[in-house]
Amino acid sequence: MPDQHILPAELSMGAVTLDVANLDLMTGYYRDAVGLEVLAASSDTVSLGRPAVVANTATGTVVTPPNPVVVLRHRPSLCHAGPREAGLFHTAILFASQAALAGAVYRTATAHPDRFTGSADHLVSEAFYFDDPEGNGVELYWDRPREAWQWTGDRVAMATLPLDPNAFLREHLTEDALTHSTPGSVGHVHLSVGDVGTARSFYSDVLGFDVTAELGGQAVFMSAGGYHHHMAMNVWRSRGAGVRQSTLGLGLVEIVLPHDDAVGELTERMRDNRLDVADDGRSVTVHDPWGNLLRVTATP
Repeated sequence: MPDQHILPAELSMGAVTLDVANLDLMTGYYRDAVGLEVLAASSDTVSLGRPAVVANTATGTVVTPPNPVVVLRHRPSLCHAGPREAGLFHTAILFASQAALAGAVYRTATAHPDRFTGSADHLVSEAFYFDDPEGNGVELYWDRPREAWQWTGDRVAMATLPLDPNAFLREHLTEDALTHSTPGSVGHVHLSVGDVGTARSFYSDVLGFDVTAELGGQAVFMSAGGYHHHMAMNVWRSRGAGVRQSTLGLGLVEIVLPHDDAVGELTERMRDNRLDVADDGRSVTVHDPWGNLLRVTATP
């Protein structure tokens, strides 16, 4: 497993904010097809994800706070990005079981059959790919147990093997998964960038992610705490892309660290590297080399 461990092992990915043209259409997609619940809504912003869970245990009541997955901001004045620009490749939503994943895949594929773009067995996970109604990539996936992952030094074995979606649904789709959706969480975020070397320098050398896999000059995968990847960057359709313009699509990627001290250490590291960092006392924001906005916060 990776041995750098600059970022805390408890790092997780927070909500991905999307700037959208049709708020009602996009809300319906992530709510009714993907299976997320509306956590908060206003005239121009909708937050969707996993609601708070209250459990009674032998030692008392345990409350798990709500977990936002996607935040939709209504920005109808913006134009769509060009197909070769930097930005979001996909938001990857992680499900706790194959049954929960099968339910989400079935609902999404049934409601939007023309938006299914593929499926793959990645050795560490099983994944299904879609485009939402405004063209933002969405991955729905389930992780195999960590003890089944194969590491060679600090690199994890990943591949793109065939995965028959119909066979997966026949094996794992249950009546309960059909009638009761189980919202997932953001497992990782995959970006389109201009070049892999610059991405590695920024996200690994500066921010501190451990590199876990590379595909030559095409893609790089990174994580904290020995996960297969929390973030990835590729140039498959964006090689040579420059700084993004203000367009529909990716608005913000949130990275959640376990405590304020970890946020402070990362902020100091970014400032030491002369990055333009904005600190509002609750979170820190910074742009990557292509203008993708990142927000770093501490677990509430």
